[in-house]
Amino acid sequence: MNIVLTTLNAKYIHTNIAIRYLKAAALPEFNPTIVEYTIKDPTFNIVTDLYQYKPDVVGFSCYIWNIEETIRVIKMLKTVSPETKIVLGGPEVSYDTNYWVRHLQNEVDFIIMGEGEFSFKALLRHLNEEIPLEDVPGVCYLQDGKFKIHPQPTKVDLRELPSPYRFEEDRPHLGKRIQYIETSRGCPFSCQFCLSSIEVGVRYFNREKIKEDIRYLMANGAKTIKFVDRTFNISRSYAMEMFQFLIDEHVPGVVFQFEITADIMRPEVIQFLNDNAPKGLFRFEIGVQSTNDETNELVKRRQNFEKLKRTVTMVKDGGKIDQHLDLIAGLPEEDYDSFRKTFNDVFAMRPEELQLGFLKLLRGTGLRVEAEKFGYTYVDIAPYEIFSNNVLTFDEIIRIKQAEDVLEKYWNDHRMDQTIEYLVTEGFETPFDFFQNFGTFWEDKGWSRIGHQLEDLFTRLEEFLITQNHVNLPVVRSLMKLDYLSKQQFQPRKLWWEERIQQDEHKRIYSILKESPELAGSEFAEMALTEKEFFKHSLLTPFGIDFEACQDGKIVPQDGILLTIFRQGQAPYFATLNDMKIK
Repeated sequence: MNIVLTTLNAKYIHTNIAIRYLKAAALPEFNPTIVEYTIKDPTFNIVTDLYQYKPDVVGFSCYIWNIEETIRVIKMLKTVSPETKIVLGGPEVSYDTNYWVRHLQNEVDFIIMGEGEFSFKALLRHLNEEIPLEDVPGVCYLQDGKFKIHPQPTKVDLRELPSPYRFEEDRPHLGKRIQYIETSRGCPFSCQFCLSSIEVGVRYFNREKIKEDIRYLMANGAKTIKFVDRTFNISRSYAMEMFQFLIDEHVPGVVFQFEITADIMRPEVIQFLNDNAPKGLFRFEIGVQSTNDETNELVKRRQNFEKLKRTVTMVKDGGKIDQHLDLIAGLPEEDYDSFRKTFNDVFAMRPEELQLGFLKLLRGTGLRVEAEKFGYTYVDIAPYEIFSNNVLTFDEIIRIKQAEDVLEKYWNDHRMDQTIEYLVTEGFETPFDFFQNFGTFWEDKGWSRIGHQLEDLFTRLEEFLITQNHVNLPVVRSLMKLDYLSKQQFQPRKLWWEERIQQDEHKRIYSILKESPELAGSEFAEMALTEKEFFKHSLLTPFGIDFEACQDGKIVPQDGILLTIFRQGQAPYFATLNDMKIK
């Protein structure tokens, strides 16, 4: 049989590990071809490509982010290749299987529920006329108009699964895509908005095999390796063993990402990482979701926020590991004011990234079952995002989305860290108020419907701040200039601000600095720049704060000039020149 395993990834850089497990399990009796696309690829192009494999069987891996695009593909594929057997699997179709089988009865022949390694191979044996359909576990289908569902097989012994990483055709791409590592399946928690809560217990893969897989990935150029375990650190001894292994054997340039539960992470583990982990080797993703105790209780989410905060703070103080924290707007009994508090509670820890997401009522989750109880209205097609509930209106959801838009652009992208830090601490009552007010202004201006360049982020922020009477605009504009210039290695051709130092003044200041270079600092004096070098690599701009004080975390208003020396391969050199220095 010609067998194709495929999926539509969200982005090209992603890799689908599920279909590789299926291929590894199907060998040696069957040898499926793996083909991956993205949700941005034209449907016709995907179908054309699949058709040319002349497949007898095509298996699709389905998730909330690709199900609608996948449906379009299978409808077209079944039209041009009606004899091809279409098999669906993955979390999106493993629940409400009766709905999916009937909804797609003209296109889909079988759906495999849950873990597919054993079921998929058994189905292939049936399609190859080796065993009767009754002997295939974990499948759903229609037979004479009646819905049929087979009991799922015994859970796979993960220690015995073959590696999904050793396919020769994958080797050229390992360094170009994120590689996903699974060291366990299942989750010890019962969060009612998450599909992971459905599987009871945690099962582990063979540790030594996992280490060999990681060695193989690193040896073949993998740069980003993400652990997909729902709670990587549920076992402290296991996490410590793996952390030590990665520290000891990592290849320079490789980054490992983990989803951790922060409130169960012991301080000695964090101290070990702070003392031993190379900077940038690890990245933590931490789901906070809400700091509202009633909300967490309703969704059966056990969380000690004080211990979580201790972990995040210790990690941040260590300066070795970037942290990505997640929030979910729209959870039960979390109204707008409560979510504002949640946001501010979490932003106070200053994570490198703060992901503001919105509740999705996934098929199979407890919250979807109880949607009516909490007054949820939601889109009944993937990704099932909510419109409102009994305490949060659609208007408020829209407003929070506006805050999320500028949070991504101005905090998570780190375009102007010093400026935003000043605004959220000195310019507005709370951080959330800054992002909310700016986000609403951004939407009112129609900027969400047009693109932007880097300079636009600065000019649009300035346009917003002009409307805020309580903001010290000269100070903020100086911080914005500093943030803008600090990212440059060469003198920018285009400046977003209008004030300029005239040519005669530029020459006068150079003459003063030539005679007394120490006025711009000892490091500047050591540069011993010629006049030609000075004019080629320096920028003088009006400035309203003391740069040296700013480096110590203090904002001291001071009229003067900011001198910037651009140095290829290095951060720019800054010094402030006030009237006392250059009179």
